[in-house]
Amino acid sequence: MLPKLLDNPLIVNNLFYPRSARPGENNPPNVYDGTIPVAEEVALGYRLYVHTADSPVLLYFHGNGEIAPDYDSMAELFHDAGVSLLVVDYRGYGWSSGKPLISTLLADAEAVLKAVPDIVKRVGITNAALFVMGRSLGSAPAAHLASQQPDALRGVIIESGFAHEPSLFRRLMIPEDLLKQVPSVFGNVGKIAGSHLPLLVIHGENDTLIPVENGQTLFDASPAEAKMLLRIPGAGHNDLLIYGIGPYFAVLLQFVKAHS
Repeated sequence: MLPKLLDNPLIVNNLFYPRSARPGENNPPNVYDGTIPVAEEVALGYRLYVHTADSPVLLYFHGNGEIAPDYDSMAELFHDAGVSLLVVDYRGYGWSSGKPLISTLLADAEAVLKAVPDIVKRVGITNAALFVMGRSLGSAPAAHLASQQPDALRGVIIESGFAHEPSLFRRLMIPEDLLKQVPSVFGNVGKIAGSHLPLLVIHGENDTLIPVENGQTLFDASPAEAKMLLRIPGAGHNDLLIYGIGPYFAVLLQFVKAHS
């Protein structure tokens, strides 16, 4: 009954906006595409942008309207912040198979984390510190891994993330009578509250889709001794780099250096 409620088309079609792509045939030498099996006949696509063989790895879960190749133009900025970037798509996105579903999102993230050591080892990265980052929808798998697998991670980064999904679903115009039937499946704030991993929260102060109070709530809930909050003045949900590209990557570099 739970998957049926969670994967109601009225919710799924408003939460996920998949786009198709093909693995790169002429990627630069430091860019690698592949897939991660997560269920029978289902595999998630990824793109790995390698910085150096010993640089930390940032496992990145993107927003609901993005795909891994969208980060081609930003990968060098992440390299300048000292990390190799591993962007993983959701089901039905990019070259991933399957259909995007709420009920499988978190279990898929667990399978992805388990696969990361082999993925990076194949391209010559060994003993690298691993961080997880989630933007918008991606805050759910990132918070989940921070809660469930803290020993595998050095820190968690939440960009434009939500604290409570009902408030997000309302802004996505999902009917109120349906929301009353759907349980809280993500529980971001509870998971962050239960994790002592170092935390970095980045949020635009003018975000109207997921208001900045969500980021502040996540930051305040964290019991971590090492936590940082960057609120970018003037920025909304999708334009943080326009308003604050300097502070954004400066704080990312500072956070990764401190916990690698």
